[in-house]
Amino acid sequence: MRNRNPAPGKEYTCGLPPVTGENPAVLILGSSPSVMSLEKAEYYGNPRNQFWQIMERIAGVPADRPYAERISCLKKRRFALWDVLATCERHASCDQSIRNPQANDIAGLLEDYPTIACIALNGNVGATRWMRRLLPEVMSRTDIRIYSLPSRRVRRMHA
Repeated sequence: MRNRNPAPGKEYTCGLPPVTGENPAVLILGSSPSVMSLEKAEYYGNPRNQFWQIMERIAGVPADRPYAERISCLKKRRFALWDVLATCERHASCDQSIRNPQANDIAGLLEDYPTIACIALNGNVGATRWMRRLLPEVMSRTDIRIYSLPSRRVRRMHA
Protein backbone atom coordinates (compact mmCIF):
# COMPACT_ATOMS: atom_id res chain seq x y z
CA MET A 1 0.00 0.00 0.00
CA ARG A 2 1.41 3.37 -0.94
CA ASN A 3 0.26 6.52 0.80
CA ARG A 4 0.99 10.06 -0.20
CA ASN A 5 2.38 12.12 2.62
CA PRO A 6 1.48 15.81 2.69
CA ALA A 7 5.16 16.65 2.19
CA PRO A 8 5.68 17.02 -1.58
CA GLY A 9 7.99 14.55 -3.29
CA LYS A 10 8.00 12.04 -0.44
CA GLU A 11 6.18 8.76 -0.79
CA TYR A 12 5.49 6.53 2.19
CA THR A 13 5.21 2.79 1.81
CA CYS A 14 3.28 0.52 4.16
CA GLY A 15 4.20 -3.14 4.12
CA LEU A 16 2.20 -6.32 3.76
CA PRO A 17 0.85 -8.36 6.68
CA PRO A 18 2.87 -11.37 7.81
CA VAL A 19 2.26 -14.76 6.22
CA THR A 20 2.30 -17.47 8.88
CA GLY A 21 0.93 -20.97 9.25
CA GLU A 22 0.15 -22.73 12.50
CA ASN A 23 3.71 -23.67 13.51
CA PRO A 24 6.28 -21.91 11.33
CA ALA A 25 9.89 -22.97 11.79
CA VAL A 26 11.62 -20.52 9.42
CA LEU A 27 10.85 -16.81 9.14
CA ILE A 28 12.03 -15.18 5.91
CA LEU A 29 12.35 -11.42 6.29
CA GLY A 30 12.81 -8.95 3.46
CA SER A 31 13.38 -5.25 4.02
CA SER A 32 10.21 -3.76 2.48
CA PRO A 33 8.03 -4.83 -0.48
CA SER A 34 8.85 -3.53 -3.94
CA VAL A 35 6.47 -1.22 -5.77
CA MET A 36 5.27 -4.15 -7.90
CA SER A 37 4.75 -6.37 -4.85
CA LEU A 38 2.67 -3.67 -3.20
CA GLU A 39 0.59 -3.15 -6.35
CA LYS A 40 -0.11 -6.90 -6.50
CA ALA A 41 -0.37 -7.24 -2.69
CA GLU A 42 2.01 -10.21 -2.98
CA TYR A 43 5.39 -10.95 -1.47
CA TYR A 44 8.07 -11.13 -4.16
CA GLY A 45 5.55 -10.05 -6.81
CA ASN A 46 8.02 -9.12 -9.53
CA PRO A 47 8.11 -12.13 -11.90
CA ARG A 48 11.82 -11.50 -12.53
CA ASN A 49 12.59 -11.86 -8.81
CA GLN A 50 14.27 -15.21 -8.16
CA PHE A 51 12.68 -15.84 -4.75
CA TRP A 52 9.94 -18.23 -5.92
CA GLN A 53 12.31 -20.21 -8.17
CA ILE A 54 14.65 -20.65 -5.20
CA MET A 55 11.78 -21.74 -2.93
CA GLU A 56 10.78 -24.26 -5.57
CA ARG A 57 14.27 -25.76 -5.53
CA ILE A 58 14.79 -25.86 -1.78
CA ALA A 59 11.25 -26.45 -0.50
CA GLY A 60 9.21 -27.77 -3.41
CA VAL A 61 7.00 -24.67 -3.65
CA PRO A 62 5.87 -24.63 -7.31
CA ALA A 63 6.93 -21.25 -8.72
CA ASP A 64 4.46 -21.38 -11.61
CA ARG A 65 1.34 -21.76 -9.44
CA PRO A 66 -0.97 -18.89 -8.45
CA TYR A 67 0.16 -16.82 -5.47
CA ALA A 68 -2.42 -18.26 -3.06
CA GLU A 69 -1.22 -21.79 -3.82
CA ARG A 70 2.43 -20.82 -3.35
CA ILE A 71 1.59 -19.24 0.02
CA SER A 72 -0.39 -22.31 1.09
CA CYS A 73 2.54 -24.53 0.14
CA LEU A 74 4.99 -22.32 2.10
CA LYS A 75 2.81 -22.54 5.18
CA LYS A 76 2.56 -26.34 4.92
CA ARG A 77 6.35 -26.47 4.77
CA ARG A 78 6.53 -24.29 7.91
CA PHE A 79 7.85 -21.10 6.31
CA ALA A 80 6.64 -17.64 7.29
CA LEU A 81 7.16 -14.37 5.38
CA TRP A 82 7.30 -10.78 6.55
CA ASP A 83 9.40 -7.66 6.22
CA VAL A 84 11.64 -5.91 8.71
CA LEU A 85 10.04 -2.56 7.92
CA ALA A 86 6.40 -1.71 8.58
CA THR A 87 6.63 1.68 6.89
CA CYS A 88 9.27 3.79 5.21
CA GLU A 89 9.75 6.69 2.87
CA ARG A 90 11.09 5.71 -0.52
CA HIS A 91 10.94 6.90 -4.09
CA ALA A 92 11.88 3.58 -5.76
CA SER A 93 11.94 -0.16 -5.02
CA CYS A 94 15.65 -0.30 -4.20
CA ASP A 95 16.65 -0.64 -0.55
CA GLN A 96 19.13 2.21 -0.89
CA SER A 97 16.25 4.68 -1.36
CA ILE A 98 14.67 3.88 2.04
CA ARG A 99 14.41 6.77 4.51
CA ASN A 100 12.63 7.14 7.87
CA PRO A 101 12.07 3.41 8.46
CA GLN A 102 9.76 2.07 11.14
CA ALA A 103 10.21 -1.58 12.13
CA ASN A 104 7.58 -4.28 12.28
CA ASP A 105 7.11 -5.99 15.65
CA ILE A 106 9.38 -8.94 14.84
CA ALA A 107 9.91 -9.66 18.56
CA GLY A 108 6.14 -9.87 19.03
CA LEU A 109 5.81 -12.24 16.07
CA LEU A 110 8.53 -14.48 17.55
CA GLU A 111 6.67 -14.44 20.86
CA ASP A 112 3.41 -15.41 19.12
CA TYR A 113 5.17 -18.19 17.17
CA PRO A 114 7.74 -19.79 19.48
CA THR A 115 8.21 -22.59 16.91
CA ILE A 116 10.33 -20.23 14.77
CA ALA A 117 13.90 -21.49 15.17
CA CYS A 118 15.52 -19.74 12.21
CA ILE A 119 15.34 -16.31 10.59
CA ALA A 120 16.56 -15.85 7.02
CA LEU A 121 17.26 -12.20 6.23
CA ASN A 122 16.70 -11.79 2.52
CA GLY A 123 19.23 -9.18 1.44
CA ASN A 124 22.58 -8.25 2.94
CA VAL A 125 22.06 -4.57 2.20
CA GLY A 126 18.39 -4.30 3.07
CA ALA A 127 16.95 -6.68 5.63
CA THR A 128 20.21 -7.34 7.48
CA ARG A 129 21.06 -3.64 7.73
CA TRP A 130 17.62 -2.68 9.05
CA MET A 131 17.52 -5.57 11.54
CA ARG A 132 20.88 -4.55 12.97
CA ARG A 133 19.90 -0.90 13.15
CA LEU A 134 16.28 -1.12 14.31
CA LEU A 135 15.98 -4.49 16.08
CA PRO A 136 19.30 -5.30 17.80
CA GLU A 137 17.45 -7.22 20.54
CA VAL A 138 16.23 -9.72 17.93
CA MET A 139 19.66 -9.92 16.26
CA SER A 140 21.30 -10.75 19.59
CA ARG A 141 19.02 -13.68 20.42
CA THR A 142 20.89 -16.93 20.89
CA ASP A 143 17.86 -19.24 20.75
CA ILE A 144 17.18 -18.51 17.07
CA ARG A 145 19.63 -19.01 14.22
CA ILE A 146 19.83 -15.94 12.00
CA TYR A 147 21.26 -16.05 8.48
CA SER A 148 21.91 -13.18 6.06
CA LEU A 149 21.20 -14.16 2.47
CA PRO A 150 22.05 -12.29 -0.73
CA SER A 151 19.17 -10.31 -2.20
CA ARG A 152 16.91 -12.00 -4.73
CA ARG A 153 15.60 -8.71 -6.09
CA VAL A 154 15.96 -7.90 -9.75
CA ARG A 155 19.17 -5.99 -10.33
CA ARG A 156 19.57 -3.49 -13.14
CA MET A 157 22.45 -4.14 -15.48
CA HIS A 158 24.73 -1.19 -16.20
CA ALA A 159 26.68 -0.95 -19.44
